[in-house]
Amino acid sequence: MRSNFILIFTIFSLLLCSCDSKRVYDEYKSVDEWNKDSIVTFNIGELDSLKAYNLFIDIRNNSKFKYSNLYLITEIQFPKGKVISDTLEYKMAEPNGEWLGTGFGDVKENKLWYKENVNFKEPGEYQVNIRHAMRKNGDVDGIDNLEGITDVGFRIEKTTQNN
Repeated sequence: MRSNFILIFTIFSLLLCSCDSKRVYDEYKSVDEWNKDSIVTFNIGELDSLKAYNLFIDIRNNSKFKYSNLYLITEIQFPKGKVISDTLEYKMAEPNGEWLGTGFGDVKENKLWYKENVNFKEPGEYQVNIRHAMRKNGDVDGIDNLEGITDVGFRIEKTTQNN
C-alpha cells in the first residue's frame, strides 16, 4: 500500500514539474484596487544572451472587474539605461460577459502575450514595469482605483528553439 502511494506521488511530481519546463522567470504581485499611479515592478536577473525568450503578462481578475478590455502601459528598462515602452490592450471578456482565462469560481487567470523571441543581449539586471491605463469612455482622466484585478504577474519562457 505504502509503495503504491510513493509510486503515484513520484509520477504526479514528475508530471507537475515537466509541465512547466519552459519557465525561466515567473512572479506574481498582489494588487488591491490598482491605483492608476501604482507601478508593478519585476526585477529580472541576467539571462542567457544567446537565447530567445517569450514574455507574458499574467493577470488574475474577479467579478469586480467591470470591463471587457484591459489597457496596460509597460516598460522594459535595460541595464545600460535604454527603455522600451508599450501601450497594450487585452480582451478580458466575451461580448456576452463571459470571462476569458482559466480558473474555477470567481477568479480567472489570463496569460497574455507580451513579446516573442526577445533576446536580452546586455549583461545585467532588467526591470519590467506595468501599470494600468484604464479610462471610462469619454473621460480624459484615468480610473483612479481599478477594482477586480487581484494579481499582476510577469513570466519569461524559453522558446521552442531553446529546448
